[in-house]
Amino acid sequence: MINVCKANRWSVGSDVVHLARKLALGYRLYFSGDALNSEGRKIFEEMARMLVYEHPELKNIVKKARRNPTLGNVLKVLERILGEEAEKLVREGVEGPYSQY
Repeated sequence: MINVCKANRWSVGSDVVHLARKLALGYRLYFSGDALNSEGRKIFEEMARMLVYEHPELKNIVKKARRNPTLGNVLKVLERILGEEAEKLVREGVEGPYSQY
């Protein structure tokens, strides 16, 4: 299996992408005080498990986000999955549908 990285976006399975989008859009549900809450950790752990299985070379960045699950560290993982879309989705999750880009 050849791992493909296009502009910091890795080729990953649809389940990983779905969970990453859910986590990014659900900022108000899954983060408390700029860190993942227990529900957010469940989603992140499932996504991270599948991501590391598909791309073991991303283990270090996932490990850092697991140890310190701040928005910044989680966003670094989401950017590897979603590319530039990650920051836009998080911003939409924080500010709502009427945010200005």
